[in-house]
Amino acid sequence: MYDHEIVAAAAYTFTTSRIFATAGALIALAGVVLARSSSRRRAVAAVTASLIGLLTGGLVIALADGGPGSGSGVVGGYVALVLGLIGAGLALTRKRADR
Repeated sequence: MYDHEIVAAAAYTFTTSRIFATAGALIALAGVVLARSSSRRRAVAAVTASLIGLLTGGLVIALADGGPGSGSGVVGGYVALVLGLIGAGLALTRKRADR
């Protein structure tokens, strides 16, 4: 095998990128859950968690050197991006509605 060949990871193998993307998606999911409450303190926590998930997903996608199934965490990165946007949007609309 040559050094320049990219070897795809098995579907069940947890690579560092996949773990990082999964953590970002879970943090963004926590932001979505927190955004559903009407408390002002939880809205701030929801925006923070959602932005962390959003940035994590963006970083994983930007650093990915392969597509889905390559072990780069691309799918988890996109999930983190979507959940981060949803959580931040929900939290900001709830925060504005409370004014």
